[in-house]
Amino acid sequence: MNKKKILVCGATGFIGRNVAEYFSDKKNYEVFGTYFKSIPYDNSKINFLKADLTKKEDVDRVVKGKDIVIQMSATTSGAKDIISKPYIHVTDNAITNHLLLRSAFENSVENFIFPSCTVMYPPWNDAPLKETDFTGEVEDKYFGAAWMKVSLEKACEFFSRLGKTKHTVFRHSNIYGPYDKYDLEKSHVFGATITKVMQAPDGSKIKVWGTGEEERDLLYIDDLVKFIETAIEKQQTAYELVNVGLGKSTSVSDLVKKIIDISGKNLEIEYDTTKPTIKTKLALDCSKAKEVFGWESKVSLDEGIQKTIDWYKENIK
Repeated sequence: MNKKKILVCGATGFIGRNVAEYFSDKKNYEVFGTYFKSIPYDNSKINFLKADLTKKEDVDRVVKGKDIVIQMSATTSGAKDIISKPYIHVTDNAITNHLLLRSAFENSVENFIFPSCTVMYPPWNDAPLKETDFTGEVEDKYFGAAWMKVSLEKACEFFSRLGKTKHTVFRHSNIYGPYDKYDLEKSHVFGATITKVMQAPDGSKIKVWGTGEEERDLLYIDDLVKFIETAIEKQQTAYELVNVGLGKSTSVSDLVKKIIDISGKNLEIEYDTTKPTIKTKLALDCSKAKEVFGWESKVSLDEGIQKTIDWYKENIK
């Protein structure tokens, strides 16, 4: 049996590592993973390729001969950078993805998997949002990142009309779990909260940025990886755009309380309203992902928190 060759771009990052390690355990795939600045981890079942994905020659070199490209390489960070340096989420990401899409087309790749996000949706919503709820009105602080993602969704659709490559675009909610960023400068709300709780002495107080009113749709990484596998196996059309999330939102305040409770610690919460935060309330309607791919989330938030805390205890010293 000939193994399908999968290229995971950004295989040393949070989502990329989980994806690469998952597929490396499958007998019908040969996995290649790109890295640039990060040092590859120890996994003999992954073929690591050093590449600067903003350079055409590097992109063409790593894409050539691959059957599937899973694009998980990106410049990412938290609310602090989104507010103070919004341009870092636009330029390099746009260049990287356009080069990858062109190379996937020119090399007749079978599947191109692209992660969009939810920043293009209206920021405050009482009901879960469908893919059609994108109105063109975006949160000011997300303006650059949101329109960059929308343009890349359209670039995927454009290339899907030119060749044989199937393009899967998924607008994912906040992803969490093993190998996430757990440093307070670069992490998102989930990773930052886990770090604060796990590092805090019992009986002490932790600070939370903002008022805690913001609500997030939080999806455990295993559910996302399973979606990617399902899309590769089941997509029939040239282009699909779907939401991928838990399907309900949780306030930051409730999230912090849940993490403290599941950790077993006795901690107080102090809200720091002087710190940067973006007021949003968002959950995803994932009925299209279920209809098209038969996919739905399996891991509850409480279960995901417990899994993450267990992993943190074993791996973060």
